Amino acid sequence: MDFGLSSEQTLLSDTVGRWTESECKSTRIRQIVESSDGHDRDLWASLGKIGVPGLLIPEVHGGAGLDVLDLALVAEQFGRGCVPGPFLGHAMATSALIAADHSQACARWLPPAATGEKILAFALGEEIGTWEPAQVGTSFHEGGLHGLKPLVAGAEIADALIVVARDSEGPGLWLVERDAPGLTTTPLSGSDGTRRVAALRFDGTPAQKIASGTSAAERARDLGLVLLAADAFGGAWRCLEMTRDYALTREQFGQTIAHFQGVKHQLADLTTALAPACSLWWYAAHALDQIPEQAPRHAALAKSHLTEIFDDTVRTSIELHGGIGFTFEYDLQLWFRRALFDRAYLGEARYHRERAATLAGWPA
Repeated sequence: MDFGLSSEQTLLSDTVGRWTESECKSTRIRQIVESSDGHDRDLWASLGKIGVPGLLIPEVHGGAGLDVLDLALVAEQFGRGCVPGPFLGHAMATSALIAADHSQACARWLPPAATGEKILAFALGEEIGTWEPAQVGTSFHEGGLHGLKPLVAGAEIADALIVVARDSEGPGLWLVERDAPGLTTTPLSGSDGTRRVAALRFDGTPAQKIASGTSAAERARDLGLVLLAADAFGGAWRCLEMTRDYALTREQFGQTIAHFQGVKHQLADLTTALAPACSLWWYAAHALDQIPEQAPRHAALAKSHLTEIFDDTVRTSIELHGGIGFTFEYDLQLWFRRALFDRAYLGEARYHRERAATLAGWPA
């Protein structure tokens, strides 16, 4: 049995990696981060041309109809390149819309979402760190949505929102268009300028119900966890490589610091922690498509472990760079901020370890 990537998946990863190296130089990333909305429309259009926004979308709606692992390989390269944009929220929202299987909404929104012409965002989390679809307080009553979603990735530039809310029948999914009355979007100033978040307030906002129950929302949430884990893996490798290259050139006491035993040990520890963790997010991505009953637990494990490794790697990398590692002018700070986002969004590591234990049937 072959547990590696297929030749098509390797080609996809290499293609996106080359695109990232060509289109996402650190100078461009900094320009995007410092822009008003953190969105480079030309960059997103370029991704649309190579099919990234529509990788999961079925071919009947203009997408590629690929698997979650294929999309996760893209997320790995985006983490490695610190690629800015609405990729995460768009992927979660399209996944929710596909799982909802609402014929009218899919026919209208999936074809333009596949090309990147339209951007979607997924509104799940609520106050006090609620990321469980069954626990949301946002509700649909009296003809509209009411409630608050304080952290929604890509919401400021989204053309439509897939919102997790509840009505008299319980939790479900609603579709809200960008300029709907009663919708207030407040951009937030977060640490990671490559992936902007906004707070959404619904005050009787008109919305179209597209699904009942929690299954579509849970799948989109678990997809987000896998994509964050893959992003963290790619980002951690980039930090490790930057630190290795620095250690091979930075001299102290007449020799490069790569000769120092303490530096060697720290780099070796980071490598041995990171390299085997690849299997976690590969398997979690595979489970979402092939072993759905195992997917929630493995997505939680991958997210909690990989984002902690990314956090440890970038912090150690900064320390090994010495004073320059702490400066805004040095690129390492871009990955430090990205690690903070990966660690926090959709729930911290401890939260998902507890979820994984519960899903495995461990006693409280």
